[in-house]
Amino acid sequence: MDTLFSTVTIIAFITAFVYGLSMVCAAREIMWGRTSSGTIAWLLSLFFLPFPTAFLYLIFAWKRFDDYGEIQRGLSSFEQDINKRHGALIDYEANEAWTVHNRITPLPFLKGNDCKLLIDGEAMLNSILDGIRQAEHFVLVQFFIVKDDEVGQALADAMVEKARQGVLVYFLYDDVGSRNLSYDYVGRLQRAGIKVSGFNKRHRLLRLLGPMRLNYRNHRKVVVTDAKTCWVGGHNIGREYLGLSSKFGHWRDTHVRVSGPATIAAALSFAEDWQWATGAPIDLALPDELETPGNQPVLVMPTGPADPLEDCAIAFMETISRARERLWIVSPYFVPGIEILTALYAAALRGVDVRILLPEKADHRLVWLASYAHADDLINHGIKVYRYQKGFLHQKVILVDDALAGVGTVNFDNRSFNINFEITLWFTGAKMIDDTARMLRTDFDHARQTGLAELRSRRYVFRILCQAAKLFSPIL
Repeated sequence: MDTLFSTVTIIAFITAFVYGLSMVCAAREIMWGRTSSGTIAWLLSLFFLPFPTAFLYLIFAWKRFDDYGEIQRGLSSFEQDINKRHGALIDYEANEAWTVHNRITPLPFLKGNDCKLLIDGEAMLNSILDGIRQAEHFVLVQFFIVKDDEVGQALADAMVEKARQGVLVYFLYDDVGSRNLSYDYVGRLQRAGIKVSGFNKRHRLLRLLGPMRLNYRNHRKVVVTDAKTCWVGGHNIGREYLGLSSKFGHWRDTHVRVSGPATIAAALSFAEDWQWATGAPIDLALPDELETPGNQPVLVMPTGPADPLEDCAIAFMETISRARERLWIVSPYFVPGIEILTALYAAALRGVDVRILLPEKADHRLVWLASYAHADDLINHGIKVYRYQKGFLHQKVILVDDALAGVGTVNFDNRSFNINFEITLWFTGAKMIDDTARMLRTDFDHARQTGLAELRSRRYVFRILCQAAKLFSPIL
């Protein structure tokens, strides 16, 4: 009898806890939910199925990054110092032309940069390794995925070499993306004196004083050397990203190397992430003079769930709405929300040449199926959809008229727009826009256009699977 009473007591306690947690989650969703439809869906699930919905909510929907916002506010004096001491480097014409982009970012468009597109993995890796080897003061390295293979070891070799020369080296990786990174790899870097951290080092999954942030990943790929040069783009570190995987074959991706004042903004983005991850600030000693090796304006735009507004979605909505002649978008994962779809439809109705380039191959099956459903809707609205044939497509690029080009880590999905920490480089200079257009024309030459006839010929089962996968769009 005592055993039965104890069992009933335990069950009652667990039930009360789950319902209490559901009430807390429901109150939080009412106060902080982004959309009415999403809030209603969560509330109904929490009411009718508190277990496991309450725990799923903690992982996938609880978004409060007040501590990250405090770090951003603490570094605002650094931004003000740059504007004050280096006001001559601000490109006022670009900032006036793209006011929304300028107001979203910590630092404005800065001129005087030399920029180079790095097409595919070998060009990216060689450029970054050369840059690290030439560093004299510090090296900041951040990737979403780092693998302990020959490519990852090449990066480690370069960092270890610089650390042994007395150069400060920081290495930041995402705990989810790099969950298979070995202890040996991390230990080797630490023994060489490199400062190493996972993004969630101080924010463990079951930490009482913070929400579960498993769903909020740091998707940025940033390398900075000496506040002179930075690298940003879609590549991760591993053999498959150099096209050495038998499964994916050729891996089509794009990075950008920027030398000049904009590097300071990339360093600031890394500093914010590092301080949030470790609690320790980085001393960003600002050079007395910033080198200006080129004439390209560059805006560095870090975005993420700590933003007071949905900055990433706002920036891309603004970009799409400004297109008048050409809007070319390249993304490996295309699962946009209704706002982005509406903006794309409006662009097509304005007579804009709207092209979406997507991969033919799949690496994440559910996202791939959902992207087919969304792409089919675009085709029915007169938007051109292309499927890349020469291997797997992973680059994230957008081109608007002859006015703006963007390269970075942002995919066209809810995860990148609202959930992940991302970063994009925006360019208004003629050279970068011409180089980007030339690159994308080559990519379209290696793609096939999807037409209405293909849509009608697809098997009904496949169409059902695509539409079913589309229902998961908000969390993909």
